[in-house]
Amino acid sequence: MSTDLNSRYGLNPAHSEVIEACRVVAPCSVLDMGCSNGRNALYLSQQGFDVTAVDNNSAAIDMLQQIVNREGIDNIKPQVYDINSAGLSSEYGWIVCTVTLMFLDPGRVEAVIADMQEHTLPGGYNTIVCAMNTDEHPCPVGFPFTLGAGQLREAYGGWELIKYNEDVGTMHNGARLQFATMLARKPE
Repeated sequence: MSTDLNSRYGLNPAHSEVIEACRVVAPCSVLDMGCSNGRNALYLSQQGFDVTAVDNNSAAIDMLQQIVNREGIDNIKPQVYDINSAGLSSEYGWIVCTVTLMFLDPGRVEAVIADMQEHTLPGGYNTIVCAMNTDEHPCPVGFPFTLGAGQLREAYGGWELIKYNEDVGTMHNGARLQFATMLARKPE
């Protein structure tokens, strides 16, 4: 199996925060929430994780399933799932949610985060990367949802914040955006 399935299938590389978190998080059961075509899922499977990859876009899930079938990958389960439902049914050692929350129904984000926390095994991890909208850095993109200053940190009170920042970065299209970036560990 090729070591770089992402480039073979024309996908972007895994998110930099996912790659970095793999230095901390040992292979376990992982949920890739909002997986799109599977850029993080493919990377994580190659690092030894058992991946459940979910997205509401059935075409993206079909594409990932085709890659899984073609490559004979046995540790990725692609599934169509509406993240807004906040109805996870399994527990995971790690839940990854990179640049996904900002596309959800704003009225459901709090329930989605609570559902992620509830379905994380004791000692397990959550990774979230989400655009922000603050007075200092108004969000130039019309996402349905953005985080306010300190909002994500507050939502993870009681968890160990291994990494947390609210830094300004540049998107691939040149837009300057502030993002909340977090790797948190659930108490045992």
